[in-house]
Amino acid sequence: MNKSHIPAAQKSVLSQLIDDHRKVSTLLKKFKREKASNQKQQAANEACTAITVHIEIEEGLFYPFLRDRDARVFDDLLDEALVEHGNVKNLIEKIMNMSADNRLYEASVRVLGERVAHHVKEEEELLFPKIISKNVDLRELIEPMEKRRQHVLVGKVTA
Repeated sequence: MNKSHIPAAQKSVLSQLIDDHRKVSTLLKKFKREKASNQKQQAANEACTAITVHIEIEEGLFYPFLRDRDARVFDDLLDEALVEHGNVKNLIEKIMNMSADNRLYEASVRVLGERVAHHVKEEEELLFPKIISKNVDLRELIEPMEKRRQHVLVGKVTA
């Protein structure tokens, strides 16, 4: 995504989401590098938490906002994204309730990584460019997204 011609509000909102994508990718790479099962589980749990926060922001704020702006343009992409989120949430629940010593643990985290990578690719190559080309004003999302992120993170820490 060439950020040079993007309005500041779009850059801010889309950069937050892209930063989430990179954070999850880094955590999943850390999972692959770790040897000890407790370290693998910690990396997977951190990735699952980061994904959950990201999904909360997208489903609670970002996607509804886009639908309100121009449903014709965004509905198909957002519907597919919601189905992908459902699959990812199911995998996260499975992983979070599984021991790292379980025979299927690593495979489950790998599949989670594959699903997330596919979702990220579609957002960054299809959805975000469409937002930019349609010049969707994302200004009013900046503060609510940050508040939602903090709210969800606090809930995850105390839960």
